[in-house]
Amino acid sequence: MENYTDINAKAIDKWVEKGWEWSIPVTHEVYSDAKNGKWDIVLTPTKPVPHEWFAPFLKSERLDGVHLLGLASGGGQQMPVLSAIGAECTVLDYSDKQLANEQIVAERENYKINIVKADMTKRLPFDDDNFDIVFHPVSNCYIEDVYCVWNECYRILRSGGILLAGMDNGYNFCLTVMTDH
Repeated sequence: MENYTDINAKAIDKWVEKGWEWSIPVTHEVYSDAKNGKWDIVLTPTKPVPHEWFAPFLKSERLDGVHLLGLASGGGQQMPVLSAIGAECTVLDYSDKQLANEQIVAERENYKINIVKADMTKRLPFDDDNFDIVFHPVSNCYIEDVYCVWNECYRILRSGGILLAGMDNGYNFCLTVMTDH
């Protein structure tokens, strides 16, 4: 029997094929701008992450040498920008198509990224105290139990590390029924 996370990954792969907004890789221009110090990324759909949230690791708008995990961050959107500003990035996602987009951008822009396919509802395939920053855009809405994710983030973050996570308040899942009565 197929696990629900396997079903979700296949559904996301189909969304990617249809041009889902969270699967469209950044352009060369966005990457180049980031290399030149002009950058923004999002955890949620509408508001860029304030750069000061990356403190104490951000120095002169760069994250040189910072070990950063993009948790469920495939798609070629955030990791290219974070790589451009010097972070040593690993991306973990369970969607083959989202990870393929990461590879496409990394090859196009000629930077290194560690690409890992794994289910975030399981033990993450990283050593304890491995990352300075975990960047986790909205994705917990696709899993049944977030406690495993938070425990794993705690385990893999170094002392003084930062977890940046986007949340969905459930409003996206509200349904309004209208009648003409």
